[in-house]
Amino acid sequence: MAYVDGFIVAVPKKNLDAYSRLARKAGKIWREYGALDYHECVADDVKVGKLTSFPRAVKLKPGETVVFSWITYKSRKHRDAVMKKVMSDKRLADMMSPKDMPFDGKRMIFGGFTPMIDERNGSKTGYVDGCLVPVPAGNKEAYRELAAKTAALFKEYGATRVVEAWGDDVPDGKVTDYKGAVKATPDEKIVYSWVEWPSKQVRDEGWKKMMEDARMKDHQMPFDGKRMIYGGFSPILDVRG
Repeated sequence: MAYVDGFIVAVPKKNLDAYSRLARKAGKIWREYGALDYHECVADDVKVGKLTSFPRAVKLKPGETVVFSWITYKSRKHRDAVMKKVMSDKRLADMMSPKDMPFDGKRMIFGGFTPMIDERNGSKTGYVDGCLVPVPAGNKEAYRELAAKTAALFKEYGATRVVEAWGDDVPDGKVTDYKGAVKATPDEKIVYSWVEWPSKQVRDEGWKKMMEDARMKDHQMPFDGKRMIYGGFSPILDVRG
């Protein structure tokens, strides 16, 4: 079973080039120790919601943007082994010193997730839709069934990959965290999800067709859609095996 570490970061727009350079260096280290892939995507079509949103999740400040990123591994055990090596690597420690960080690490959101759905064709991605969903723990199977049906529609309308990952190692944070991002209740789990598209144009056309598809209107929602977070992101790093 694969495993995903998901991250959401607030980055000053003026520091995006520095952040990209840092990500490329970090990505090489993660891949060196066995991570399957490493992705970083910057906000493109991301709005501030009234209740929840990516900007609210990281307490976005003026002049900042949101980065949505993930790293995948063979399993939770594999992830733990890779992270142990990465965290003890002096190269990463040197890059991540507080004075050189091109973002506020205190507002970074991170956690580990187990994929329930991973439909892909292996193509490089040109655009990403990112999503966070609060789901009652008792509705896990109902959510999985809905996700499988929705994934089939996404692929029918041009998506190259659909991932739905169930919260597994999602820590509480002092400033920000996934639970706060979606205002999760004690009985809810967090789903970290993304859809990959060949381009933004294909994504926009695909969403238009999906919203007009009668099959999208037949679903019973096993979660509170008002607290779901979503947005469109442009890839700035795509490192995979």
